Amino acid sequence: MLELGLKILASYLLGAVNGSLLIGRLRGGIDIRKLGSGNAGATNALRTQGIWFALPAIAIDFCKGLVPVMLFPTLMLPGVGLDPAVDREWLAVACGAAAVVGHCYPLWHGFAGGKGAATMAGVLFAMAPNMLLIVVIIWAVVLLLTGYVGLATMTAGLSLPIAVAISGDAQFSDPFFVLTIVAAAFIIFTHRINISRLRDGTEQAIGPITRLGRRKPNQ
Repeated sequence: MLELGLKILASYLLGAVNGSLLIGRLRGGIDIRKLGSGNAGATNALRTQGIWFALPAIAIDFCKGLVPVMLFPTLMLPGVGLDPAVDREWLAVACGAAAVVGHCYPLWHGFAGGKGAATMAGVLFAMAPNMLLIVVIIWAVVLLLTGYVGLATMTAGLSLPIAVAISGDAQFSDPFFVLTIVAAAFIIFTHRINISRLRDGTEQAIGPITRLGRRKPNQ
């Protein structure tokens, strides 16, 4: 079980390297937690700093989910090796989940991180790229129709376990299917403030997108 613990810890610590905060430090000490919504995720980075700040931040957060899932299950740790009692698929799921938690609650940044969507996308790309494509399409459609990134992300997250169940690619007890259910619930949890703002009518839209006949201002 030492292998399991070490790799989960390593995945969390890697996930805790926040892309937006890292790019901000490289760009002269910009801390987006002090700007816009105060969230350290890609959406706030895009709103406050623009696309060329947000894109490398998203790439970093994406890779944090991709790398642990693809490399850690088969990585030989010096003096530890591969534990035959550890299921490799469950280990991949655990490493991916730990990376997402690290992104949302990063040790390096006072446990104030983003909301986990980009890192979860990296996990999906490593485990089931066909499912990621479906999620991205749903995310894009909802964003174009509403202008709300948070709503698009929550809808895409909720669609993931449904898409997996419909496709028949996984049984209900399979590690990946369990991950999709937990991920959907976690994304809703991390977007609870967005839910409150949507209910109150104060959620910000990205760009001049019309929703229900009303023009949303640029944010």
